[in-house]
Amino acid sequence: RVNITILLAENVKKIRLEKGLSQNILHKRGFQRTYISSIERGRNISIDTIEKLAKVLKVKPYKLFE
Repeated sequence: RVNITILLAENVKKIRLEKGLSQNILHKRGFQRTYISSIERGRNISIDTIEKLAKVLKVKPYKLFE
């Protein structure tokens, strides 16, 4: 059974790194660095935040869960 929070955390980091984006770049696009770090460690986030992250990462939201 997959833990969806961990899956999201791993995919956010993977996609961010694949796109060559640092946490600092996401900070400049509206996210606190510590918040991104906590998301990548498995913090629970809202649907609104998932949508915002997907937009910043330029992926469809469902890609964060594949």
